[in-house]
Amino acid sequence: MTNTVVVIVGLSLLAVILLLAMLAKMFRKAGPNEALIVYGFRGPRVIKGHGTVIFPMVENCRELSLELMGFDVAPQQDLYTRQGVAVTVEAVAQIKVRSDQESILTAAEQFLTKTPSQREGLIRLVMEGHLRGIIGQLTVEQIVKEPEMVADRMRSTCSDDLSKMGLEVVSFTIKEVRDKNEYITNMGRPDIVRIRRDADVAAAEAERDTAIRRANALRESAVAKAAADQERVIAETASLARQAEAQRDLDIQKAQYEEQSRRQQAQADKAYEIQTNIMQQQVTAEQVKVQQVEKEQQIKVQEAEILRHEKELISTVLKQAEVERQRIEALAAAEKTRLAMEAEGRASAIRMQGEAEAAVIFQKGEAEAKAMNVKAEAYQEWNQAAVVDRIITNMADVVRAMSEPLSKVDKVTIVSTGNDGATGVNKLTGDFTKIAAQVPALFEALSGMDMRELMSNVTAMKPRPNGNGSSPEVK
Repeated sequence: MTNTVVVIVGLSLLAVILLLAMLAKMFRKAGPNEALIVYGFRGPRVIKGHGTVIFPMVENCRELSLELMGFDVAPQQDLYTRQGVAVTVEAVAQIKVRSDQESILTAAEQFLTKTPSQREGLIRLVMEGHLRGIIGQLTVEQIVKEPEMVADRMRSTCSDDLSKMGLEVVSFTIKEVRDKNEYITNMGRPDIVRIRRDADVAAAEAERDTAIRRANALRESAVAKAAADQERVIAETASLARQAEAQRDLDIQKAQYEEQSRRQQAQADKAYEIQTNIMQQQVTAEQVKVQQVEKEQQIKVQEAEILRHEKELISTVLKQAEVERQRIEALAAAEKTRLAMEAEGRASAIRMQGEAEAAVIFQKGEAEAKAMNVKAEAYQEWNQAAVVDRIITNMADVVRAMSEPLSKVDKVTIVSTGNDGATGVNKLTGDFTKIAAQVPALFEALSGMDMRELMSNVTAMKPRPNGNGSSPEVK
């Protein structure tokens, strides 16, 4: 019984496993980039993005790719534009199967049994045909300058035919347009020339604006520099003025300090001189006092010596001592009298000397004053002859004083050209004569009197008798 159950369970498990394996083999899944076309006794079905069970023998399935197909659209023959210009156009197209079930079934009907290369060939033929028709309707300028317009026309023109195939145009891009006759190259030359011309004009205008701005900048810089220089000069002038004022104040203060110092120095010197005189007087007085003390000490010593001799004499011979005492007293008195007379005579001599010097100074000043008064009175009484005599007498001193600098000259070198009358040493003596001749003019300038008028007013001099008694007439 137990074995039978085990066998039954094992067979059941085996049957379940076989069933699951059969179901797994029958279940087919479709990814997001593909569509599963199922056909059979239940009719065609499209499975996209999920799975389904395919019953064997009664149903079958095929996979259809929904991925983007990109390929070049480059016709081998030249395409002619509306102008009749042959051009070669290369483009890139991106095509895919539409995502709706009807388009997928249409695409499956059209391309399910074809390889990708065969499918791309069919689509390329359709695209090249439409491209040829669109290029024939456009000019070269439109194709070159408006590639987006060509792409839009291609998408709108091909959409109907491709929709019938269950396809759609995702993008269409013109990659290259060229021609064998260099039409495109020459087409850009006017624009190139114009662009170059505009560029040259713009460059010239830019250079002109740059030159103008540079000139303005230089002018502004020069103006700013001139203003800065002017401000600097003003600042320097103000600084120099302040320095000059400071220097002037400093010089004034220095002068005041020096004047005050000199005044104080003069006062100190005067005080020192006065104090020196006072000290000298005190020293002289002290010297006199010292001399007096010395004399007094000498007198005391002599008196002591006399007393000693007196006592000695008293102790020896009284009479002789008495005689000697009297002699010594007489000598001491005489010496004392002599010293007193000498001191009194010295003082009297000093006093008399001072009085004599003062009297001499007074008498000298009085004599000079009297002499000046006498001269003044004599000058008042002088006539023109005396004045002339005085002037003529002093002319020699004036000429001597004027020629005094020449006596200091060590060597005189005379260069004579012989152009005038006086040459050589005669020229030098002639110059001396001219210098002497200028003396009367000097007296006239100093005294304010005319020498000729003064000489003409002098009274005629009386002739002196000569040795033989005759008197020559002198005017």
